[in-house]
Amino acid sequence: QVQLVESGGGLVQAGGSLRLSCAASGRTFSTAVMGWFRQAPGKEREFVAVISGSGGVTYYTNSVKGRFTISRDSAKNTVYLQMSSLKPEDTAVYYCASRRSWSAAVWEKYDYNYWGQGTQVTVSS
Repeated sequence: QVQLVESGGGLVQAGGSLRLSCAASGRTFSTAVMGWFRQAPGKEREFVAVISGSGGVTYYTNSVKGRFTISRDSAKNTVYLQMSSLKPEDTAVYYCASRRSWSAAVWEKYDYNYWGQGTQVTVSS
């Protein structure tokens, strides 16, 4: 079993930055594919970013490319989402998720087996 706990959310003005963290524990963290998703009020949960088990491959949804960076630190069993140049439309609950292996459908939320509790990110104008 894998347990995921997000932290780092908060209130920030447009143009500001936040770094989200996802602390993981369990049997296969080092080789797991880790993703970030978000859900805004009235919307479906959507894909944001993903990183391969080795950390060598990353993929982002178009709306955050150039602004967000996903990374992982195996020694700390932690995955990060560095968010810069934040916009009000980035406001959402952000979730960390884990799946066993990489596939062509890493943006599909249904393929992730484990989820954190979520952390609120609010971007004001």
